[in-house]
Amino acid sequence: MNWTERRQKFRNILSGSRCIHPGSVFDPMSARIAEEIGFEAATFAGSVASLTVLGAPDLVVLTLTEFAEQIYRISRASKLPLIVDADHGYGNALNVMRTVEELETVGVAALSIEDTLLPAYYGGPDLVELVPIDEGVGKMRAALAARQDPALAIVARTSAMSSTSTADAIERIKAYATTGVDAVFLVGVQSRDQIEAAAGATTLPLILGNIARDLLDPGYLAGKNVRILLQGHAPFMAAVQAIYDTMSALRNGASPKELKGLATPDLINRLTRYADYHRWVQDFLGGSLGPRE
Repeated sequence: MNWTERRQKFRNILSGSRCIHPGSVFDPMSARIAEEIGFEAATFAGSVASLTVLGAPDLVVLTLTEFAEQIYRISRASKLPLIVDADHGYGNALNVMRTVEELETVGVAALSIEDTLLPAYYGGPDLVELVPIDEGVGKMRAALAARQDPALAIVARTSAMSSTSTADAIERIKAYATTGVDAVFLVGVQSRDQIEAAAGATTLPLILGNIARDLLDPGYLAGKNVRILLQGHAPFMAAVQAIYDTMSALRNGASPKELKGLATPDLINRLTRYADYHRWVQDFLGGSLGPRE
């Protein structure tokens, strides 16, 4: 499946009638797992990228190049459409254009550009600040201008619902919709009234993240044109805890054979496509890998 086919698959989700959960991935193995389990799409967040690549908090210290490199590793390992969080586009509207060029090249199906004022500046307040609407509109227009494959989805993202006001969020939704973006991503929605307001402000499909727990109703959300509902990034957190616990057990004297919860050889073989490599060695090298224990 080539990049355009994956992008079209994602667009089919946006134009459909259901609200789906994408699998939160962070490397080739997690992407393969999401695909095997049956997720219809995958997502790679900027916060998880910072944790995975740098072991650093989400403070926009990750570079575009580092982000794109990890995305490529994920994209080549799985056929799932990949949605990525491109933060503020790594700068102004011209930087947004460069970001779109790079991320389109490494195979993303959709990318979001947000209107948060990033990175944090000297002496600034702790609260999330947003750029002026006109600047946000300029970034969305620049992202669309930089797109080469029309199947690539450009998503306008805002946290206005939680950081400023519902009225401001609606104004931003309407303004960004006029640019021709393919969807709107809302962060921090806390009530049905906010969802109703957003659904009434645009006909574009909606993507939600970090919403209130009592709103986790895919049927209701689907009826309000919500097509993607993020579930956070528990897989990465679970992986960190599992590695920590395993290393702690080994450091404290446990035998490797005593450890619980390890991936079986069969699972590793499936996820690494061992059978394919075995066949390729036979076909192209005239040899055999033999069984893997």
